[in-house]
Amino acid sequence: QYLVERSVPVCAHLGLLPQSVHLLGGYKVQGKSKDAAGLMLEQAIACEQAGAQMLVLEAIPSSLGKHITESISIPTIGIGAGSDCDAQVLVWTDMAGLTANPPKLAKAYRNLREELLSAAKEFADEVRGGEFPAESHTFH
Repeated sequence: QYLVERSVPVCAHLGLLPQSVHLLGGYKVQGKSKDAAGLMLEQAIACEQAGAQMLVLEAIPSSLGKHITESISIPTIGIGAGSDCDAQVLVWTDMAGLTANPPKLAKAYRNLREELLSAAKEFADEVRGGEFPAESHTFH
């Protein structure tokens, strides 16, 4: 509310908070119990009442994501919160397949990790073999 009163746009964030992962006991789904879900719904309503313009819901049961989305008027942005949120976000390194062990909520649409590792190996092999840099890669 303090920020909203000073014209600072606010995007609230509930559920798994990566910046607080050690306080939460690791990367665990949040809001699984009835009490935890009820508290998160209360927090979502409080965020809206305080003036948040949108709410990120991360790593919560899809039923809770749906319930919160239906209970508030500001947009919900889901990341591992089910398909009933108003929008979705996906960490680009997970989407590109760069993350070695992506979380369950992520989907890799490409395997750039494999491509980059292959390119790095090819580069190293060419340097060791004297193929790179070639004459065409040097300045005179």
